[in-house]
Amino acid sequence: MRVPASMLVLPLLLSAAAVAAPPVAPGPAPMSAEECAVWARELSFAQSVENHDAKAFAEHVHPGAVFLGGAPLRGREAVAKGWAEIVAGTGVKLHWHPREVAIGSDPRLAVSRGPYWMEDTSPQAKHRYLVGTFSSFWVKGDDGVWRVMFDAGSGAQPAADRVAVERIMATAPATCPRA
Repeated sequence: MRVPASMLVLPLLLSAAAVAAPPVAPGPAPMSAEECAVWARELSFAQSVENHDAKAFAEHVHPGAVFLGGAPLRGREAVAKGWAEIVAGTGVKLHWHPREVAIGSDPRLAVSRGPYWMEDTSPQAKHRYLVGTFSSFWVKGDDGVWRVMFDAGSGAQPAADRVAVERIMATAPATCPRA
């Protein structure tokens, strides 16, 4: 069977178009109602820091939690103590927003991930703004409440200025993308 020449050229043209086209950032995957519940919980967790509310912050942390970012902090009390200055907003201001949430085959476990940024307010700061990605692993308790079991940030890089930070934070959708 003979294939027409136009059929041979078409895949090459499509390949060239794909290479020449600028990459399109994929939007967040649609999430289930339960994933949106974790999304809302992550936002509430971030809001506890924005509001400098140590009690609300601790309520989001699982009693057996481990937070990384230096020496591991193990347990709710250690996490609350280790994060006290961050929650108070003294020296460093931390902000984050979920970009995606997924629940695994065990409906009591979830992961959330998204951008974070830190602002070092000290006059001698080498880099005023740092940006990176956080990952939080959530466990749904017998009481139906999601709490962070593991938390870590990665990829902290200096950002040029507040505008650069705002561009990065804009990649996180304002609302949970429902399925």
